[in-house]
Amino acid sequence: MSVHTHTITLHRRFERASAELILAFGAAPTGNICDAQGRQGALDPAIRPVTAPCRFAGTAVTVASAPGDNLAPYAALEVAKPGDVLVIATNAYRGAAIIGDVFVGMAKNRGIVGIVTDGMVRDRDGLDALGLPVFAAGLTPNSPWKNGPGSVGAPVVVGGRAIASGDLVVADFDGVVTVPLVDAAQVQATLRGVVIKEAEMEQAVARGADRPGWLADLRQAGVIVDAD
Repeated sequence: MSVHTHTITLHRRFERASAELILAFGAAPTGNICDAQGRQGALDPAIRPVTAPCRFAGTAVTVASAPGDNLAPYAALEVAKPGDVLVIATNAYRGAAIIGDVFVGMAKNRGIVGIVTDGMVRDRDGLDALGLPVFAAGLTPNSPWKNGPGSVGAPVVVGGRAIASGDLVVADFDGVVTVPLVDAAQVQATLRGVVIKEAEMEQAVARGADRPGWLADLRQAGVIVDAD
């Protein structure tokens, strides 16, 4: 191990989402969650699942890591609790992996339910064998240092989204969505209606619908007109 000479600051005091909130959001597709918060909330689509399992929902524990260094992610294992999601900001560094299968194995043993980073990871075969969902910008065999500096628990920006520890993080094959904890109750209420409406549309398709009903309304209103 390299000699670490810079400080890693840990912020442990933050509110976590309730089990009820996590369960409610975890049952919904990420697309529905985006619909429920103004058609937004997804991280940059460059952040993709690199493991076969990719569905999770939990509370964010944020990590700010120096480029090419993973001392801060390891320190985050002291802060994270079962049900948490590690969100690791690297400033989109591509030169080295931020984590590999050893780290992910320890995270799984800690009870972490998912890992999201704007950086790179490695050891794909080992990650798949562990079964813990990991989202990243890609794969590289280059390895990181353990020098710091960094922080755990402070707000970060990952994939274009400002994320605070305690926020909800939900992922599936479509991507990763975050919901600020302060907005979660309101978004959940809206989400209920979105899920019902989506189910109704899917049922209409199953019954043979070939066009949405609102197309006729728009035609009648003069929004859709024939040119010939």
